[in-house]
Amino acid sequence: MCGRARCTLRPDDFPRACNLNSRPVRHVDVDRYRPSYNVAPGFNLPVVRIEDGKDSEDGVVLHSMKWGLIPSFTKKTEKPDHFRMFNARSESIREKASFRRLLPNNRCLVSVEGFYEWKKDGSKKQPYYIHFKDDRPLVFAALFDSWKNSEGGIIYTFTIVTTASSSSLEWLHDRMPVILGNKESTDRWLVDSSLSNLDQILKPYEETDLVWYPVTPAMGKLSFDGSECIKEIQVKKEETKSISHFFKKKEAHGQKEPKPENTTIKEEPLEASQQENVKDDDESESKLNSTITEEEAVEASEPESAKEEQKSQDDSNARKGENDIKSENISSSPKGAHDIEVKRDFEEFSADSKPFAKETGTQHSSPVRKRSKGTTDNKQPTLFSYFGKR
Repeated sequence: MCGRARCTLRPDDFPRACNLNSRPVRHVDVDRYRPSYNVAPGFNLPVVRIEDGKDSEDGVVLHSMKWGLIPSFTKKTEKPDHFRMFNARSESIREKASFRRLLPNNRCLVSVEGFYEWKKDGSKKQPYYIHFKDDRPLVFAALFDSWKNSEGGIIYTFTIVTTASSSSLEWLHDRMPVILGNKESTDRWLVDSSLSNLDQILKPYEETDLVWYPVTPAMGKLSFDGSECIKEIQVKKEETKSISHFFKKKEAHGQKEPKPENTTIKEEPLEASQQENVKDDDESESKLNSTITEEEAVEASEPESAKEEQKSQDDSNARKGENDIKSENISSSPKGAHDIEVKRDFEEFSADSKPFAKETGTQHSSPVRKRSKGTTDNKQPTLFSYFGKR
C-alpha cells in the first residue's frame, strides 16, 4: 500500500516528470495544491490526465485532485471518506465496479519525490522513506473519478494502483505502488487503448535504483511536516533483532540446557549423633511416664485420706455436742422442761450436722482415671507416639 508521500514539486515539474515533452498542458485548480513533506489521503495533488474529447488526444491536463477515490455513484448526502479507497489493487481493478469502469478513459499519472512505508516490529512501527537514488520524481499509475455533492459542486478524486512488492522490498511490506520508470510505460498507461497491454506494466519495480532509509516515527502524525520528515535516523540494532537471534547464538556456542536430575528420596542410615538423640528421647519418655504414674497414685490417695479426715472431724463434733448438752442439763433449773428442750436441740443439731458431713465427704471425692504407658482413651497423637513410630 501507499498512504503517505512527499510532494514538494513545482507545477512545471509534473509534465517533465511524466515525460510529456512538448505537449500542450492545461492547468485546472492547480492553485489548490500545497507542497508538503507529509502528503496523506484528502490532500490536493496535481495529476496528469488526457484532455477530454476525441480531437484532443495530444493535449494533457494538469489537474489538482484530492487523494482518495470517491466513486461517482456515491450518494450526494454521504460524507466523503478519502481513506476508504486511496489504493486500488491491480489484481482486482477489472473486477470491482468502482475501478473497472475507470480503466478505459480515466487513467492518470501521479508524480511524487518519494513515499513512506512502515515496518512492523511487534507493537512498534518504523517508517522508511523510499525514493530514487538520483532523487528524480517517482511516477505512479492511478485512476480518477468525479463526484457531485449535495451542494452541486463537482469534486475530482484519484486512487493509486498498487501491486505485489518487489524482491528487494518484500522485507518491508507485501505491497507497493505501480512505478512507471520510463517514457514507454507512462505513455502506455496514459493513452494506450488496449487494456490487454496494461498487464505488462502493472508489475513490481525490480530496478536497483530504488533506495530507502529509516526516518523519524513522528512523521506518522499528519500535523508533522517539513524536511525533518525525510531526515535519516539510526535504528538501534536491538530493536530490529528478533528473539530467534538469541537462540541461534546460543546454539552456535554449543550451550545446552542442563538436564533435570532425578530427585528420588532415599532412606539413609542415621548417624551416631542422631542415634544418641533418639536414645535420649526414649529415656526421657520412660522417665516422664514414671513421673506421671507416681503423680496419679498420689492423686488417687488424696480422696481416701480426705474422707478419713472428714469422718474423724465429724465424730469429734458429735461428742463435743453431747458434752455441751450434758452440761446444759446440769445447770438448768426446771428438769422436765430442760430435758425436752435439750432433746429438741440435740435432734436439730444432729439433723443439721449429718447432711453437712455427707456433703463434705462427697465434694472431695472425684473419680480419677489412671493412665498407663501406651494406652490413651482419646486416641490423639502425642509427642511419645511420634518418637515411638520412628
